[in-house]
Amino acid sequence: MKSTTRGVSRRAVLRTGAMAAAGLPFLTNLRVMAEEAKKPLFSAMGIAAGLGRAEFMKTAGAQFLTESTGDFLVPDKSDDAFAKNLEKLAASPLPVLACNGFIRPANLRCVGKEANHDEVLVWAEAAFRRLAKAKGKFIVFGSSGARSVRDGWPMEKAEEQFVALLKRMGPLAEKHGVTVVVEQLQASECNFINRIGEAAKLIRAAGHPNIRVLADLYHMMKGGDTPQDLKAAMDVVVHIEIAEKEKRSVPGVAGDDFRPFFRVLRETGYNGAISIEGKGTNEQMAPAFATIARQAGEV
Repeated sequence: MKSTTRGVSRRAVLRTGAMAAAGLPFLTNLRVMAEEAKKPLFSAMGIAAGLGRAEFMKTAGAQFLTESTGDFLVPDKSDDAFAKNLEKLAASPLPVLACNGFIRPANLRCVGKEANHDEVLVWAEAAFRRLAKAKGKFIVFGSSGARSVRDGWPMEKAEEQFVALLKRMGPLAEKHGVTVVVEQLQASECNFINRIGEAAKLIRAAGHPNIRVLADLYHMMKGGDTPQDLKAAMDVVVHIEIAEKEKRSVPGVAGDDFRPFFRVLRETGYNGAISIEGKGTNEQMAPAFATIARQAGEV
């Protein structure tokens, strides 16, 4: 009787061991998934601010700056003028990852009867070349003045012109190792490319890897875009900007919940950066970065 019990027990142990061994890949996958879930959602958090505020912003939690194309890259000024900004960057505790305010001169037009793509591209290549020297990565293409559609000009024609411009701009950006990210803007600021789906459609039509979409959560919320709209555009989204909806305040001031959007980013495997572009006092900056990190960690 004892030997029978021992035999059964031994068989049970062997069977249990075999089942455990068979289940190892599953358990390993679960462990890997758990470890992946613990990773920070964003590769880095930054803020739209000048180099003069870099030291303070670093103490608040920023890991990079979004600078101004006109002020930092100065495409309309000499190389000597830009060299002075490079000296400031060399002394900065934060890198410049991106530059916004892309096309500033009033005479440069992307669409409409006055569209002058050759002149736009001269400006653009100067910006790309200098961003590369600064070791930056993104040029944010909002530029409401340059791309707004004037009365009487067909929207379909504007879309054709914009795509044609992007097709020419892509190889120039690639040449200098930077990426142009087209930003959707709320209708009160611009009447062209107001929804993230519109931006995604035009970027897909342009068909160049160095022309992509910036998902600005502030403009998205103001325009009525949903997390599902973001999900539908994620194949071309490579950068994120953020601010609260009502007053464009930095995260944490009004208490906006960004987790539904962050959940989409997590589910689609986003691994890029996020930049604050909002209003706030010095005292609100550290809580803003903490709010982003907390909400991102909760999805």
